Amino acid sequence: MKRLFPATLIVSALAAPVAFAAGGTAAIRLAQASSVPAIAMVDGLVKRVDKAAGKVTLSHAPLGNLGMPAMTMVFRVKDATWLDRLKEGDKIRFTAGKVNGAYTVVHLESTR
Repeated sequence: MKRLFPATLIVSALAAPVAFAAGGTAAIRLAQASSVPAIAMVDGLVKRVDKAAGKVTLSHAPLGNLGMPAMTMVFRVKDATWLDRLKEGDKIRFTAGKVNGAYTVVHLESTR
């Protein structure tokens, strides 16, 4: 009986990476999803839209997830079709991240 516990512990430790690699159970996926902090949306003001370059210039509130203070800067957009909906002076809420080394708007909503 004393040898059974250490063997069970070893098997469990070895099986955990396999379960995660295979997608794990629903409970494991739920635990993983709930442990990822949500990125807070911030207010922004569209200053310029450059459809040809796939970029938008935004004046924005601090971006905590990027450690960035409030400023005006150029962002790429995750989906170029978003640029068709934006015009100078639009107020938006958005989240941004670093995608392939570039600051990118990954989600946006109009506040109209």
